[in-house]
Amino acid sequence: MTDPQLQAWPVDESSSFHRSEASTGIGHGDEVWERAVHDVLRWKVKTRSGFTVPDAQPVSPGMELTITARVAGITVHEPVRVVSVIATGSRVGFSYRTLPGHPVDGEEAFIVHREVEDVFLTIRSLTRPAPQQPWRALYPLLRIAQQIARRRYLSALR
Repeated sequence: MTDPQLQAWPVDESSSFHRSEASTGIGHGDEVWERAVHDVLRWKVKTRSGFTVPDAQPVSPGMELTITARVAGITVHEPVRVVSVIATGSRVGFSYRTLPGHPVDGEEAFIVHREVEDVFLTIRSLTRPAPQQPWRALYPLLRIAQQIARRRYLSALR
């Protein structure tokens, strides 16, 4: 599970999911922290990375929505459910689980955290091929698309 509350993400060697975690510094100080907290809870990591989020309402546990992406003139629908939200004085973020119809099966988390004055963004994901075609057959290409999206995510809050 990509639980955003966990500072250290335990490795599950028995998992069939591909695991990814990446972090980047996004700035320093209270102003950067407040902006990043606001933005991460309003889907800005996704929308500034080229995805469309309906209404971009603040995240809340149990929220279900369909994120869309346009790739090579094709619209891809990504149904998700928010499973966890964390908001403390030094750690704010959320995770969502993919729903049937999503191109992959898994979870993703977006976490803003601070260490004294330094503010960071961490992206965690667990993915494996979706059970349905054509997504299952396209999984190797989707892994490349995930890597591109992850790079965009890491620069979205700077």
